[in-house]
Amino acid sequence: MRRHSSGFSLIELLLVVAIILIIAAIAIPSFMRSRMAANESAAVSYLRAINSASVTYSTTYGNGFPPSLLALGPPAAPPATCDNSELIDGVLAGGVKAGYNFGYNPLAPRAAAPVGCAAPGGDGFVSQTDPVSVGGTGQRSFCVDHSGIIRFDGTGAVFGLGAVCPAAATPLQ
Repeated sequence: MRRHSSGFSLIELLLVVAIILIIAAIAIPSFMRSRMAANESAAVSYLRAINSASVTYSTTYGNGFPPSLLALGPPAAPPATCDNSELIDGVLAGGVKAGYNFGYNPLAPRAAAPVGCAAPGGDGFVSQTDPVSVGGTGQRSFCVDHSGIIRFDGTGAVFGLGAVCPAAATPLQ
């Protein structure tokens, strides 16, 4: 009696799996590059938001530029104050978003805070962002200061959180 097989043979299944693995090996690096490009674009966008929020804070609260990134974030309970101005979202104010670490420092801190503010602001600021994993979540580091010019370094680790935004770094076009 002859048996009739209606399924796939082991060889056919192995060929299909091998073809899927080859396609994945081709597609995954492209996906990772596009993911890093998206993270870098988001990081620049968030630096622009920090810059705009810092200028808004300065004109609204009379405390100079904010004393910290948290001062730009949301308050635990309304209303917004100079200590938590609700100008950026809480995740960004926490310092890590879209595969990047964000830092913020006031420059030339003022001697005293105005009434109602816990900490004095600064006469300038610098904000930096470095990839959480260079080559994994992003390739470049970015920074902005009170001039509003966003600069970058292609190595991803030059600025360091808390450093200044060097004028020698390449401005974004």
